[in-house]
Amino acid sequence: MPHSVLTPISLLDAEPDLGRLLTPDRFAEARRRLVARRHAIPAGPWADPRLERAPADHLGLLILEGLVAHEVVMADTVSTHLLGPGDIARPWQSADPGRLLRARRRWTVLARAQTAVLDARLGIALCEFPEVNAMIVDRMAEQMRRMAVAQAIGRLTGVDRRLLALFWHLAERWGRVAPQGVAVPLIIAHGVLADLVGARRPTVSTALGKLAARGELRRLPDGSWLLTGEPVGEPTAEAARVIRRRRRCPTPLHLVPAGSDAAGEEAEVAAG
Repeated sequence: MPHSVLTPISLLDAEPDLGRLLTPDRFAEARRRLVARRHAIPAGPWADPRLERAPADHLGLLILEGLVAHEVVMADTVSTHLLGPGDIARPWQSADPGRLLRARRRWTVLARAQTAVLDARLGIALCEFPEVNAMIVDRMAEQMRRMAVAQAIGRLTGVDRRLLALFWHLAERWGRVAPQGVAVPLIIAHGVLADLVGARRPTVSTALGKLAARGELRRLPDGSWLLTGEPVGEPTAEAARVIRRRRRCPTPLHLVPAGSDAAGEEAEVAAG
């Protein structure tokens, strides 16, 4: 497959919200100086050989359009996380040979994507605009929050509950209010849904049928989805309980200087 041409673009033209903290004068200056390169990625497995040679000091790729699946493959299980416009991906991160968990990563473009390449040259220019840097860090923090929510969804009992929570989670970003509910304009195959909620494809198909029968979720003729029930996820009294904080977190014995009072105390704790 031939490589796409990387065309220069103003980062703030492509993603104006990154300049939200700038004054008008500094926004104009940042718009001129923060130049990224636009990169088009076709749908399918994301295996551009240039990613393997990307320098480690490149910041990442800011997704401008499309939908990307970040998959972690471990033993016979695939866990998937979706990234869309506004998210930052770093698909060229090399594997650490010292890691003990032998999981692998792969990337799949579910809908043709456009990205802005945040390379090292742009990273240097960003040092002059800490307000924009702060917004990029905010994006990363929001991605971490969504991953934590996705992890919580995967712990719900019942695949139908996981799917319903997942679609309300997706609706936060992509949902549109429709006459009959909330439309989620994403075309996601049952196999991808299975990886998103930690289930098998046949189980997901059965659970989707249950949700449709209950009038909570249905698939539209164009392949997108419609939520027709009420939002879910309100913590129960049991789950919302506050766990009493321990007075002290024990220090591993090998980190306590020999002969110290703390070492004696921790030895007593370990002895029971």
